[in-house]
Amino acid sequence: MLFYLLRRLLYAVPIALGVTLVCFSLVHIGPGDPLSSILPPEASQAIVDRMKREYGLDQPLPLQYLIWLGKAAVGDFGTSIFTGRPVLAEIAPALVNSLIIAVGGALLGFLLGIVFGTVAGYCHGRPADRFFTAVAITGVSVPHYWLAIVLVIVFSVELMWLPALGMTGSGGTEFTFSGENFRHMLLPVIALSVIPMGVVARTVRAQVAELLNMDFVDALRSKGLGEAKVFRHVAKNAAPQVLAVMGLQLGYLLGGSILIETVFAWPGTGLLLNNAIFARDIPLLQGTILALALIFVALNLLVDVVQAILDPRIVR
Repeated sequence: MLFYLLRRLLYAVPIALGVTLVCFSLVHIGPGDPLSSILPPEASQAIVDRMKREYGLDQPLPLQYLIWLGKAAVGDFGTSIFTGRPVLAEIAPALVNSLIIAVGGALLGFLLGIVFGTVAGYCHGRPADRFFTAVAITGVSVPHYWLAIVLVIVFSVELMWLPALGMTGSGGTEFTFSGENFRHMLLPVIALSVIPMGVVARTVRAQVAELLNMDFVDALRSKGLGEAKVFRHVAKNAAPQVLAVMGLQLGYLLGGSILIETVFAWPGTGLLLNNAIFARDIPLLQGTILALALIFVALNLLVDVVQAILDPRIVR
């Protein structure tokens, strides 16, 4: 097990380095000068040159990458061009806010997906299977940003049950556990939960239906085991595959919530990325993308380890 863990850690190192290279390269492909967003058109060339030196934009791209990588390795993601604050100070609270709705959406989506998928797997070929399969396909197919707009129209504009924008009633960006704040997070969580619900439901259904047709299930039943004990064996064998899908979906929720956070004006990394893109704030854009990508890599590593614990055959 220790050897497997060390091997997975070694695999993660080149992946993380590749992520940093892609992250650095992508933000420089787009046209335009990042300094044009904060400098007036009449700024002199001397001011432009000074700002480029200050942000290291006067160096060749390979050298910029090495300098940026060295600083990022010690937690220094640079300074935001637009706000003038350290990038890490901008990312940290936004990441916490994104985690709130991502974890909430994941828990709701995973719970519904496991229930729907299990029922569909046990009722394979019957009306319940077709119904929950249709629900899962709909969840995967419906764009979550479109669903977010529909939820706002129905529950905020028409019924006026839930707030449409922001994270708190006072317009602040610091989440506290209160009834009003939970009302603000309810619609984003529902919108984010639909896709993982569909993906997990389809995965669980496929795993359960396949396992129920295996010989060991017939052997368990022939020995007189009740359906509850049979289900525990089926769940144990289905867990590694389902867990892998859950880990990926949680990573997707963290990195793919930009449209949801924009619709609901939720001050997370998605809204931060959106603002950084329009402001051409390269340090902030690089730091946010890198933080999300490294979290995704860490989640995959964690899932691999948990899978190995649940199914020791993976280690061999």
